[in-house]
Amino acid sequence: MLAYLIRRLFAVAVMLVVIMLVVFGIFFLIPKWTGVDPATMYVGKQSDAAALEGIRQKLQLDDPIYVQLVEFFKGIFVGRTYAGGGDVTQCAAPCFGYSFRSEQAIWPVLADRLPVTLSLAVGAAILWVIGGVAAGVLSALKRGTVWDRSAMMVALSGVSLPIYFTGLLSLAIFSYGLGWINGQFVPLEDSFSGWIGGMILPWLTLAFLYAAMYARITRATMLEIMGEDYIRTARAKGLREPVVIGKHAMRSAMTPVLTLLGIDLGALMGGAILTETTFSLPGLGQAVLKAISERDLPVILGVTLITATAVVVANLIVDILYGVIDPRVRLG
Repeated sequence: MLAYLIRRLFAVAVMLVVIMLVVFGIFFLIPKWTGVDPATMYVGKQSDAAALEGIRQKLQLDDPIYVQLVEFFKGIFVGRTYAGGGDVTQCAAPCFGYSFRSEQAIWPVLADRLPVTLSLAVGAAILWVIGGVAAGVLSALKRGTVWDRSAMMVALSGVSLPIYFTGLLSLAIFSYGLGWINGQFVPLEDSFSGWIGGMILPWLTLAFLYAAMYARITRATMLEIMGEDYIRTARAKGLREPVVIGKHAMRSAMTPVLTLLGIDLGALMGGAILTETTFSLPGLGQAVLKAISERDLPVILGVTLITATAVVVANLIVDILYGVIDPRVRLG
C-alpha cells in the first residue's frame, strides 16, 4: 500500500507541474503568440502608454520567457516581488498574481472565499452520496416495484431540472414563502446555526441534482452485481442478506460511485457559479464571475489553478479509496 501511495503522490506532483505549465502558457504565451499585448489585458485598451509600461515592468513582460516562467513558479512556492514605476509590491507565497483592479494580491482574496465553496461542495457531496446510493440500492433490490419506479422518476427529474430553477424554487417555498429556512448566507464564525440555515438550501439543491445521477448508476451497477456468481455463492453459504449486500455487493458497487465522486467534487470547486449566484454565496464562483466581467485575469488564473489542484487531489483521494475497497488495486 505504501508503494502504491508513493507512486500516486509522484504522479500527482508531475500532474500539478504540467497544469501550472499549461496555465502559464494560456495566460502568458498565447497572448504574445496571437499578437495581443498582455499588459492591455490587465489594464484595458483605453489605458495610456505610461500605465501600460508600468504594468510591463511590474509583470516583467519584457523579460525572456524562461525568466517569466521561473518567476511564475517562484511566486507560487516562495513568493514574488512586483516592482515598477517606483512602486514595490510584495506577494507572499502562494502568489497567484496581483490584481491591478483591486490593487491587492490574489491569494488572500481567494482564501477568504475558498471555505465557502469548499463547504458547499463537501456538504452537498455528503448528502448526494448518502441519498443517491441508498436510493439506488433500494431500487435495485426492489426492482419493478412502485418504489423503484418512483425513485427513478425523481432521479430523472433531478437530472433534468437546472440548478437555477430548483434553487429559486426552494428559496421561494422554504425561505420566502414558509419562512422555515434562512436563505441568507451567514459566516460560520458569526453563527453556526445561521451558517447551517444559509447553506442547507444550496446543499439540498446540489444534492438533488447529483443524487439523481448517483442513484441511477448505483441501481444499474447493483443489478449487474446481484447476478454474479460470488453473490450466489455467498447466499449458498448461508450468509445473511444484509451481509451479502453490505459486505460483498456494495464494495463492488462503490467503485463507479467513487470514480464519479472524484470528478464531480473536484469540478464543483470551480464550477459552483450558478449555485453561488442563485443563493448569493461569496465563494470562488462569484469571484470568477466578477473577474470575467472586469477582465481581471490574475483572479481567473488563481481560480484556474485552485480548481485544477482540487480535481487532482480529489482523484488522488479516490485512488487511495480504491485501494481500501479493492485490494487488487494495491497489487496493481
